Amino acid sequence: MPDSAPIIEARALTRSFSGFIAVKNVDLKIRAGTIHALIGPNGAGKSTLFNLLTKFLSPSSGQILFKDRDITQMAPADIARLGLVRSFQISSVFPHLSAHENVRVALQAHAKETFAFWKSNATLRRFNEEAARLLDSVGLADRAQTKAAELSYGRKRALELATTLALDPEVLLLDEPMAGMGTEDIGRTAALIRSVGKGRTVLMVEHNLGVVSDLSDRITVLRRGEVIAEGSYADVSADSEVRKAYMGGSHG
Repeated sequence: MPDSAPIIEARALTRSFSGFIAVKNVDLKIRAGTIHALIGPNGAGKSTLFNLLTKFLSPSSGQILFKDRDITQMAPADIARLGLVRSFQISSVFPHLSAHENVRVALQAHAKETFAFWKSNATLRRFNEEAARLLDSVGLADRAQTKAAELSYGRKRALELATTLALDPEVLLLDEPMAGMGTEDIGRTAALIRSVGKGRTVLMVEHNLGVVSDLSDRITVLRRGEVIAEGSYADVSADSEVRKAYMGGSHG
């Protein structure tokens, strides 16, 4: 949807650390309803840019907009309430709770009903039913009563995705969703992202270029903190600057 207004926009975004410029003057537009990937060689500034966009870092200068609203100074919890929810690179579920209990906790938190023991059985049943639906949507219906600590790495990430979806995000922010996964888990997780991305916007940092080519509508390539290319996978993979960056041009 090239003519639609961007749901997230960065304008001249810059971040420096003790004189080192990690992200330099980045302009970025993420269209609603697309899967947008940030890629680049090691040290390209992907994680720093992602942390800026998700408000875990503050920019040295520049501006971040969500639906034309300036969110540059907002805290992560505040943008989560607006509908931008980040899923972490390191799994962040409660290891000693079951898969079902993890999702129900997230649902209760989203509904601001943390003290659900005061609530009626009907209210709790609503959370139970929704938790079961979310587990089924990420392929974990048969693992509902399994403790998170006992799930395989890939299944744990699927559970984390279910808890993220419990917050009903409009924009899903994924930090290296395939990190540490074997081939089977990568295929399953990619299919999950495609499925849950329907009707949402997804922004992800990802090293696996096979996944990026398969999933992404649009790709932004960084090198040394600057955007060097943007477009479809075919466009960016044919770009001479991108090829140079990945063939040993950049470790900055």
